[in-house]
Amino acid sequence: MQIEYDEVARELMRALRGKRSQVAWSRRLGYTSNVAYPWESGRRYPTASEALRAIRRAGRDLDAGLTAFFGRRPAWLDATPADSPEGVAQLLADLRGKRSITDLAAATGLNRHAIGRWVQGRTQPRLPDFLHVVDATSVRLVDFVTAFVDPTELPYTVEPLWRAMEARREGAGRHPWTQAILRVLELEDYKRLTRHRPGWIAARLGIDPEVEATCLAFLQETAQLRWTGTHYVQEVVAVDTKRRPEIGRQLKAHWSHVAADRVLAGDPGQFSYNVFACSDADFEKIRELHLAYFRAMRGIVADATVGERVVVANVQLFALDRR
Repeated sequence: MQIEYDEVARELMRALRGKRSQVAWSRRLGYTSNVAYPWESGRRYPTASEALRAIRRAGRDLDAGLTAFFGRRPAWLDATPADSPEGVAQLLADLRGKRSITDLAAATGLNRHAIGRWVQGRTQPRLPDFLHVVDATSVRLVDFVTAFVDPTELPYTVEPLWRAMEARREGAGRHPWTQAILRVLELEDYKRLTRHRPGWIAARLGIDPEVEATCLAFLQETAQLRWTGTHYVQEVVAVDTKRRPEIGRQLKAHWSHVAADRVLAGDPGQFSYNVFACSDADFEKIRELHLAYFRAMRGIVADATVGERVVVANVQLFALDRR
């Protein structure tokens, strides 16, 4: 389903107004004119900072929503209000990461000079353009919007996407092997097959063919892959479990169990452990090393262009004693 960012913007502004009249809402936002009417009709749109300020004025916790979206509290929030022009620039920089302005312009179809000015805080993006950038950088626009409003408040644009996303999240917990199966579809060996062979993926992963069939069916039902007539091809869909931590825990436990099974089977791999005592300060240093390693590994994965192996990296570090 293609996202119409203009329509999402209009529906979001209507949802924030709620049952207030457009005039009363405009005055609450500090305007003498009825800005709500052009915002909701699409004649013009608020800037990103105006929209974020409207979220706060509607009584929604803007900082908590951003923390939920990122899975952490952005450090810049301590010094910069999110609904200020400077805050929007910080937010865009956080979303952009190391991605170039040129790449972002190509992904969105927006003017690269305009994007550069937004990231530098020199000008403000219109709300639809801001939402487009959020989607292009995170592939989690639905999570962003629903961090501030209930999805049922946007029944025409966001709610259908949210329901599909929730189905994918629930399914990720029920069918954890879908993650690995999607990776197999990226392998050069699979692409070289003249056509898909049932059981080939199962043999490659060492799982039951019935698990393969069940996972492929679920992935098709939830539009995470499509059938070309000869092969399955993954669609670009982000299934993020930050908003459902219990599902994230299920997946972490699943891959830990898989690792344990491979250890007991004597399979090749890097299976190491070290039980030790240390100070709280040293424990924190080791934790930072683990995080640095994981970030570096994800950078290598993001830059990879050829798929030859499906790999699991279990990064585990925890205090064994409980106090």
